[in-house]
Amino acid sequence: MPMDLTEQEFSRHLNSTFQLNLEDHTMELKLVEVNAYMPGKNEQAGMERFSVYFNGPPDHRLPQGLYHLEHADMGGVDLFLVPIAGDENKSRYEAVFNYFKD
Repeated sequence: MPMDLTEQEFSRHLNSTFQLNLEDHTMELKLVEVNAYMPGKNEQAGMERFSVYFNGPPDHRLPQGLYHLEHADMGGVDLFLVPIAGDENKSRYEAVFNYFKD
């Protein structure tokens, strides 16, 4: 069973690697940043709002979409990844979370 997808859980795994199995190869994405969003005074309370950022290889840039990632401790997670930057050293992806806490 997968872990809870919370800011705290992802923060515990900063700088660790997630495996992405594509049709023709496996790709590693490194979790490099977790960024919380503080609620504004007119926003609804009780929300979990944060983004996670991954770095991947520069030679294979993923299109925006839903991907299944595997992590040694977190297990399997499905994330909607959006490419946000890239250079000759890496490609960077963001997944945004915005949901009501239990």
